[in-house]
Amino acid sequence: MPNRALASLLLITLTSVTAMAQSASPVHQPKLTPQNSATTSNLIAVSPVNDRVVWASGRNGIFAVTTNGGDTWKAGVVRGAESLELRDVQGISATTAYVLSIGPEPSDFRIYKTEDGGANWAVQFRNQIFGAFYDCFAFWTPERGIAVSDSVNGTFPNLRTSDGKTWENIGKNMPPALQNEGSFASSGTCIAKQAANDAWIVTGNATTARVLATHDGGNTWSASNTPFASSQAAGAFSVAFRDAQNGMIGGGDLNPKNGNHAATAISHDGGKTWSLTSSPPVMGAVYGLSYLTNTTAVGDHRGAGGAYDHIVVIAANTGAAWSPDEGTSWYSLPDVTGYWGVAFASPQAGWMVGTKGRILKISF
Repeated sequence: MPNRALASLLLITLTSVTAMAQSASPVHQPKLTPQNSATTSNLIAVSPVNDRVVWASGRNGIFAVTTNGGDTWKAGVVRGAESLELRDVQGISATTAYVLSIGPEPSDFRIYKTEDGGANWAVQFRNQIFGAFYDCFAFWTPERGIAVSDSVNGTFPNLRTSDGKTWENIGKNMPPALQNEGSFASSGTCIAKQAANDAWIVTGNATTARVLATHDGGNTWSASNTPFASSQAAGAFSVAFRDAQNGMIGGGDLNPKNGNHAATAISHDGGKTWSLTSSPPVMGAVYGLSYLTNTTAVGDHRGAGGAYDHIVVIAANTGAAWSPDEGTSWYSLPDVTGYWGVAFASPQAGWMVGTKGRILKISF
């Protein structure tokens, strides 16, 4: 009798463990579809407007755009930026987009805008501040956005536009910077926006990695500490929010000797406090982070809801992964490496971009 009881208990236990393992497994891995970007230049950032219109940008002044969901892409060069890197791109429509350039000279940090599908680009901003390094930007509407710079002499010379044409320095609105504090371009994901006035910027390169937050369109900002290790070339790299309260950050270290320091953390109070999640199965720093319901397109995007609310995808120095539960469990994307940027228009239409012009469509 005791043996039968023990056998029954063992059977129940094994059944429970099996059920738990099955419930913890993903329903399915996403479908990965390589696409032809029409360029072999490294692509750094990607910005879906919707399921069909997507913009990408990269080195050598390269941009690429599709209007049919990636079945075909058109690539071109921003005139005047042929030797520059386009570190970020913001798609507005099939004809309108912004790009953010960097280069070795202070004046190489520029913001361009096209309104004719990339045939012509107008320079809206040209940096004149020695030491400024503009990493990324984000837009609430086609006319309202913020561009992020590393600190210069204890201040952040960040920019804001209210008309989609001119940019003002809002450094006076920012918290004082820590010594050497700055952001990492991270394929345009060093800043995230939500609703009409919420935005979050992640930093590193100092003694503490922080999140700078505004809830009034950039007029005032607060700073909170993250649990990430921070030092030169290390800290918080990427940020995404699925609504005004719930978000995730990705961090790590660019030092190849610290390749196992990739980390993610979540917040459920608008970015005031952060908690580490399970370690993602990638190496180095998290370059790109995206919720499936948090697209890079402007405006109010509420997402699909339901099962997709908590799914995130990350790209890192080495490898990429996704989580169905905001970092409690992670699943590697097999054979996906060399990609930096990731963004979604919908759960069925996401894109990753990377080296040698590679573009990968992701569908959940």
